[in-house]
Amino acid sequence: MIIFLMAVMVAVLLMTGTTPTVKKEKIGFIITGSIDEGGWNGMHYNGASTACEKLGVQLLVKENIKEFCGECGPAVEELVGKGCRMIILTSFGYVEEVKDIISKYPDVAFYSSSFGYHADNVTSFFSRMYQARYLAGIVAGMKTQTGRIGYVAAMPTSEVNRGIDAFTLGVRRVNPEATVTVAWSGEWDDEEQERRQADALIENVGVDVLTYHQNKTYVAQEAEKYGIYSIGYHQSLEGHSDKFLTAVVCDWEQTYEAIIRQYLRGNSHDIKIYWVGMEEKTVKLDGFSPIVGEEIREEVSRAQNEILAGHDVFSGVIYDNKGDIRCKENQTIRDEILLEQLDWYVKGVEFYE
Repeated sequence: MIIFLMAVMVAVLLMTGTTPTVKKEKIGFIITGSIDEGGWNGMHYNGASTACEKLGVQLLVKENIKEFCGECGPAVEELVGKGCRMIILTSFGYVEEVKDIISKYPDVAFYSSSFGYHADNVTSFFSRMYQARYLAGIVAGMKTQTGRIGYVAAMPTSEVNRGIDAFTLGVRRVNPEATVTVAWSGEWDDEEQERRQADALIENVGVDVLTYHQNKTYVAQEAEKYGIYSIGYHQSLEGHSDKFLTAVVCDWEQTYEAIIRQYLRGNSHDIKIYWVGMEEKTVKLDGFSPIVGEEIREEVSRAQNEILAGHDVFSGVIYDNKGDIRCKENQTIRDEILLEQLDWYVKGVEFYE
């Protein structure tokens, strides 16, 4: 009798053209900007939304949630209330803001793009962006005519410091006397301050190549205005500048697909740190502009092959900018130091005051 009734129900569904509703898993996603902007936020959203579509899950987004403004906590509460049991925090400061909420919901899996906080229900994820920063440094070091390169950075976190150091190591691989001057903007997204610092590096330091670690392309726009070279971050500068060289980019779709699959399999915290790089094709240089010559491309290719063969950027003899040795021959700096304790700068790094 039960089998007969089930058969009748299926027949009715087929006759009416309807199908049973399957409840989709909900994934919460919080970003500091909007989903349709370029740079950090747009690239993260595009990667996450594509991964969710591929895996058949629903992505619930909270946009324009600035760090340390009191909005991240309510955003997390709202997403939990809507049924999200996985929440992705895409900016460095979020996890510090919501530590109490994380402990309040032990059954919710939190994924954070920051490595500074540890809990049973938190997994940290990021890409080894510093590998591509190193390659970008090679481009800058071979392209500069003045030996002075500028770097507008947001704030001195381990993540940002890794990028500065790796970039400078790349510069000095090919141009040992060149220097990288860092100017701090203090924010991930502050157009006025980023433009001001870029102007200062150009006018007062005499840099002829600029790169940056912020969400948008304001620094590159200033470089274009002055007619100097620029290297982008998180999006191609093609169309933004006639003097762009390349850009450091990440394939966030692959990263998000991996961590969402991990969550859906029910082992969301078996891996506490998900940190991958060129070997998994998650980070790269986004091609070269026509003004990057063959000699530069060949040197970048050699360096990339070394990384893929297992030679880490932070290995071998490395001195900091105070003259102290930080890594010796046949040594490699440990991941835990690179992730959470990198508070020093390699030889060649200077600061604009």
